[in-house]
Amino acid sequence: MKVLGCCFVAGGFQGGEQRFNETVASTMSSLMAVASSSLIIPATLYATLSSSESDSEHNILILSHGTAIILLILYILFLFFQLRSHSYLFDEETAVEEESEAHILSPVSAGVALAVITMLVAVCAEYLVDSIDDIVKTAHISKTFIGLILLPIVGNAAEHVTACIVAYKNKMDLAIGVAIGSSLQIALFVTPFLVVLGWIIGQPMTLHFQGFETVVFFVSMLVVNYLIQDGRSNYLEGAMSLGM
Repeated sequence: MKVLGCCFVAGGFQGGEQRFNETVASTMSSLMAVASSSLIIPATLYATLSSSESDSEHNILILSHGTAIILLILYILFLFFQLRSHSYLFDEETAVEEESEAHILSPVSAGVALAVITMLVAVCAEYLVDSIDDIVKTAHISKTFIGLILLPIVGNAAEHVTACIVAYKNKMDLAIGVAIGSSLQIALFVTPFLVVLGWIIGQPMTLHFQGFETVVFFVSMLVVNYLIQDGRSNYLEGAMSLGM
């Protein structure tokens, strides 16, 4: 939400309203609604079965396994929808821009650069995770705040800056794709994949998060849906998103 708000504010500096493909935005927001529901249902089940503690964790684990598989299937269908069956919806706004801009890297060079950068990020992430406990003790910051606020900002800083830059250039379709696409990737792929991976290696992992995090995610999704449903944006909507 904060990235989307920054994009709307950056685009608003040009004055007037910015337009984007409401069909693409609506598809992404609908998938986010499904992802948020996948977190609400386990939390509701936990509250319903709280009287029988011995069975609640097992039932939530079974529900999480099935939900994770469904979310992964939906993510694969979304990729097929975006890249094959309805690719024209995603390509129509960027085709002209790609023709006018020179390619900086060839596909091979870009692949090598991606592999090298991925390894460097993995090493940095390892050191970052190992230092969390020390940060909690010395700075008196909760792990929840670090995981929900600090790590997403630091880990996706380059992606966030890119989204704001393209929004300032009035390329709102690309900006929204970056801002919402990263959240979709976490909600529909990374989180359910970790649940399935824990299932495979015998480490119980569920989609049951704390009530506060679940409610915040659901409310954020609602606000984003209201902001992008008309296919237009301005700096006031960006300010509302940042305020939320």
